[in-house]
Amino acid sequence: MGALLSPIGALYAAATARRVRQTPTHRAAVPIICIGNINAGGTGKTPMTIALAQRLGELGHTPHIVSRGYGGSLSGPVQVDPPTHGASDVGDEPLLLSAFAPTWVAKDRASGVQTAEHAGATVILLDDGFQNPSVHKDLNIVVVDAVKGFGNGRAIPAGPLREPVGAGLARADILTAIGPAHARASFTPDLPTRCQRMNASLDALPTGMPWGGLPVLAFAGIGHPEKFFATLKGLGADVVRGEALDDHQPYTDAILKRLETEAKMRGLQMVTTEKDAVRLPEHFRHKVSILPVRLAVEDWGPIDEKIAALGLSPSSNPDPDPA
Repeated sequence: MGALLSPIGALYAAATARRVRQTPTHRAAVPIICIGNINAGGTGKTPMTIALAQRLGELGHTPHIVSRGYGGSLSGPVQVDPPTHGASDVGDEPLLLSAFAPTWVAKDRASGVQTAEHAGATVILLDDGFQNPSVHKDLNIVVVDAVKGFGNGRAIPAGPLREPVGAGLARADILTAIGPAHARASFTPDLPTRCQRMNASLDALPTGMPWGGLPVLAFAGIGHPEKFFATLKGLGADVVRGEALDDHQPYTDAILKRLETEAKMRGLQMVTTEKDAVRLPEHFRHKVSILPVRLAVEDWGPIDEKIAALGLSPSSNPDPDPA
């Protein structure tokens, strides 16, 4: 099927190439770090963005995040406010990201970046803007799932790619391969001189939940739900059934009723991801256990070196209130 669709994929790749060649309309006064991908969805951009926001905060900086707000109705620019906004307003990923740094939703990325600048950001993380030409980026981080790699190497719809691997990596400064050690060892793409590699894994946070032998009904509407189910199994949970939903899929009353009824009938604990949890109605969340995961970076050296070159080293922004 991929070969049959490859002519359409070539057209898609050509359109992406034309788009990324456009001259940026906005150059920010603060550094812009873009976290994006070459694959379409499900590579680990959100955990990478969270980890980088925390890293920059540790260095004494004030990162803000700008997102398109996929799945949300608001055009923005608007700062995400969890007590006020739901996933239908701003998207599920911005809701999750807002717990770690001020997060702005803007369909017009340049406008979102300008708003974040005026709000006091000392560095801006552009979530999923690698193929968006409107804003000049000072550092491009491409995230890839080491298990899946770049698939069959073809562009949408013939394969999983937004653009050819070579074209994407030519603009990348860092390639972050996320996955278990054996998958990272097997994933060995050729990198241009400018692009450094960084390895990481997604590790479950301790929740106090006795996962060992616990019979669960796991459900997830993320890029690759099977990774979530595998994580639960790795913790010892008995995943009696895994419900794989579409990425960003809204949780309707019918879906929730079906999940709850099955869990009660079969004596299962419902479990989902953090990203799914923000899409659940408030009255339903207490019925579901949430498994949070965080990015464990093998070596921050490549990114630390790059961000220091942008003037974002610890010494460039000392603690304003030293003890």
